[in-house]
Amino acid sequence: MRPQIVGIVMDGNGRWAEQRGLARVEGHRQGARAVFRTIEAALVLNIKHLILYAFSTENWKRPYEEVSFLFSLLRKHLMLQERRIMELGVRFYWIGRRGGLPADLVAALERLERKTARNERISVYLALNYGGRAEIADAAAHLAARSLLITPQSISQALYAPQIAECDLIIRTAGEKRLSNFLLWQAAYAELVFLDVLWPDFGYEHFALAVEEFSRRKRRFGGL
Repeated sequence: MRPQIVGIVMDGNGRWAEQRGLARVEGHRQGARAVFRTIEAALVLNIKHLILYAFSTENWKRPYEEVSFLFSLLRKHLMLQERRIMELGVRFYWIGRRGGLPADLVAALERLERKTARNERISVYLALNYGGRAEIADAAAHLAARSLLITPQSISQALYAPQIAECDLIIRTAGEKRLSNFLLWQAAYAELVFLDVLWPDFGYEHFALAVEEFSRRKRRFGGL
């Protein structure tokens, strides 16, 4: 059995650069290239929903120069890779809080969401200014503001993207073994696979290895 909904914590850009005596921003630049390799790999592996953890609500603690570079890099890649995104049949979603991000970046992200709305080969979710705790809090606030009953089912429907409320597989690169506030609600019964490869080096073979590991596991969802 193959996973349909896969989340990836794209970790290790900084370490990749430091190991090569390069500035951290070069690691982010190479990491951006790995994103498109990963989308293409997901298509080959018949993944239907791919969630990429790009920038957390806690990443604002990083140096201003690094954060500014990340946003600039994202804007550039959205512009340069738009045709490729369309050719691959990607439906693009942005999940995360809108507040605090540069207005031109928000506009570019929302434009890409609209432009790809009819694409159906794969749905790719960019988790930007995203935190799992924030998402759950926002869902609860949404329900409370409408005087709706708060239940597990209603929270799932009030998440940023209800269609991915039940994640199958979460992959984290760079050897760390934690979720780092990623998909906390969705990960309730997700299988976790931790890989030593640094994100800029991540490719099809690593993705396939994680999917193979997933297929060997027996998912019980609390049963026997």
